[in-house]
Amino acid sequence: MSRPEQEAPPEIFYNDSEASKYTGSSRIQRIQAEMTLRALDLLSLPPSSYILDIGCGSGLSGEILSEEGHYWVGMDISPSMLQIALERDVDGDILLSDMGQGVPFRPGSFDAAISISAIQWLCNVDSSEHDPKYRLSKFFQTLFSSLKRGGRAVFQFYPANDTQRDTILHAAKVAGFTGGLVIDDPESKKNKKYYMVLVAGGSPGDINLDGVAIDNTMKQKSKKSTESRKQYIMRKKELMKRRGERVAKDSKYTGRKRRTRF
Repeated sequence: MSRPEQEAPPEIFYNDSEASKYTGSSRIQRIQAEMTLRALDLLSLPPSSYILDIGCGSGLSGEILSEEGHYWVGMDISPSMLQIALERDVDGDILLSDMGQGVPFRPGSFDAAISISAIQWLCNVDSSEHDPKYRLSKFFQTLFSSLKRGGRAVFQFYPANDTQRDTILHAAKVAGFTGGLVIDDPESKKNKKYYMVLVAGGSPGDINLDGVAIDNTMKQKSKKSTESRKQYIMRKKELMKRRGERVAKDSKYTGRKRRTRF
């Protein structure tokens, strides 16, 4: 069975016909509602939170956010999807935007972010200008900035394989997020669901992880995975300083310079 992201870029795949068919499907509506509620369950947000819905489409997930008493802004790359959202008069504000070019909001704008079945599209190469690693990096860095300190994000997504899954997790970790991968129904091929649970500069301790399998890919113990970018720079400077001192000491006794490779 082919995956939509392998057929065409999202703004082309979700044309007027496909967007209408997608939105009108009772099966899609039910699945979207279930996954959105699950994302909210994992976020454990207080009432009336301000949420960014990434890849909001025609507003199916946004409807659930509104019903649960939250305020939201949605962004999507498909004009056809957003046109249907306007026709359906969704409660949230919507924006035509490519998440691969970054999240276009001021720092600290949102309490949380969700994304349902969208993040895997960033791994596609739809043109010569598309570099998945760059697009993922740009997205997660700007998302980190747009969230309040300790803000949370949950991404339901369908990784094509383990390599794609790990690439997405790594990009989030490098951007500064902590968290991990929650897997619902891990033994079921049909119902297995991946949820990436992230915290922007805080502890994921308050997130509801009861009754789920957790892949701790982002929690491996190593200097590079646990230290901040500032700590990393300071550590490298200290390392260079110590190596410089050793070079000076060697030169004093040998009378010649020594090349040090970093």
